[in-house]
This record gives sequence, C-alpha cells and structure tokens, in this order.
Amino acid sequence: MPDYHDDLRLAHVLADAADAATMDRFKALDLKVETKPDMTPVSEADKAAEELIRGHLHRARPRDAILGEEFGIEGTGPRRWVIDPIDGTKNYVRGVPVWATLISLMEADGGGSFQPVVGVVSAPALNRRWWAAKGAGAFAGRSLTSATRIQVSKVERIADSSFAYASLSGWEEQGRLDGFLDLTRACWRTRGYGDFWPYMMVAEGSVDICAEPELSLWDMAANAIIVQEAGGKFTSLNGVSGPGGGNAAASNGLLHHELLGYLNQRY
Repeated sequence: MPDYHDDLRLAHVLADAADAATMDRFKALDLKVETKPDMTPVSEADKAAEELIRGHLHRARPRDAILGEEFGIEGTGPRRWVIDPIDGTKNYVRGVPVWATLISLMEADGGGSFQPVVGVVSAPALNRRWWAAKGAGAFAGRSLTSATRIQVSKVERIADSSFAYASLSGWEEQGRLDGFLDLTRACWRTRGYGDFWPYMMVAEGSVDICAEPELSLWDMAANAIIVQEAGGKFTSLNGVSGPGGGNAAASNGLLHHELLGYLNQRY
C-alpha cells in the first residue's frame, strides 16, 4: 500500500495556513460577503483561503490537479486535491464557530473514478482538527505529533443511537422526509449540528449515524476518508461507497443498513 505520510504532512501545512487566514477575518466587522448563483453565501475569507491553499499546492505538488469550491478544477492526472476553504460559511459570517477547512487528496482508482486517500478537517474556532490517510487510521488533535487515534462507536441498535443531521428542507425537497422523520423517532437522540461536524463525531464515536440529502464532492471527500479510517462506513444514500454520490450517509458500520433503509423506505 502506498505511503501517504508526506501528503498528509502537506495537508496539515495547508490547513495551518488556511486556519491563520480564516481566523484573522472571523467576526471581522468589515467582512465582505457575496451571494453565489446557487444563492449560498461566499465571503472574502473563503476565496482568500482557497487561493492560499492553491498557491501552496502549485509550489509543492505542481503536477497534481486541484478542485475547489470557489475556483473550480484546474489540471488533470491521477491525483487531485479537493478543497472546501470554509465548510459552514453561513456559520462563519454569523460568528458561529462551527466551520472548518476541508482538504483531501483523491487518487484515480483504475475504474474511472477517484477515491480519497488523505483527508484533513480543521476547525480552528473550535480548536479541533481531524485527519486520516488510507491504511493509517484516523486521528484528532492539533498536529501530527499531538494526536489521539479515533474510532467509531459500537452501538448496535437504532433505538440506542445518536443521529446528527443538517436541516429538514433538503429531505422534504427529495421526497424523503417521511423516512427521515421515522428515523428521528426511532433513535435515542437527534441533533442538527450540520456541515462537517456530524461526520467527525461519527468518526470519534460520540454520534453513531448522520446523513445529508444533497452535497458536493468538496463537502464530503475529507469526511469520507476520516470516517472510513475510523472504522465506519461512508456511502451515498443509495449505498455506493465513497463521496461521489451527491449525498451522504455515515455510520459506525453496524447501523448502516438500517440507516439507509429508513432514508429510502418511502422514497
């Protein structure tokens, strides 16, 4: 199996640079915010962080392709860095500390698609960071030298599970609301943390299942490898492994079949 240690170290350097840039503008009274064509907000900090990461990658990995939320795809080849400069921009612009920079390296799998092999999720306003590399496990901490290995929970019953989600509107738009509500009634606990955080809590074992009905690749790639390396499962709502399905379901693995069953039962 390839050794991704150097790529993981680089991802931490990228995250350090992004953290400094995003924290510098967090809660800034003069922060500039625009509305994108899809009606979601983008701040000057989103753009600056992605430009910063791209600049580092151009110097350190000039042959690799880059896909980012704000500036799209550039380059081709079997290796592709995927960047969400600020996942949780709506929180960021309102001063809510639940946002993160998501950085992933994806490699061609030989079947025409890409799979994540390195992922870093850095949430500086929460003073938290999570990361993983293929075959090397998942960790949380502030640096590679100050880390704790993380693992998913061992909860075996939906009735005992904690379920995290983002919002209700997407489930309703897709016609999956009834199944979603049935799932919330069947679980022990539900909370709408949203964005990257539920996936990190699944990886840490503090939440057992989470799902979102509509996502982009940059929302999922880093989360997927971290959940998988922590011993969990990350699939589309149709059960296809990995972050390429346009939506996501993550679990400790033991509850995955039931999770998908609820979210697809009346669809």
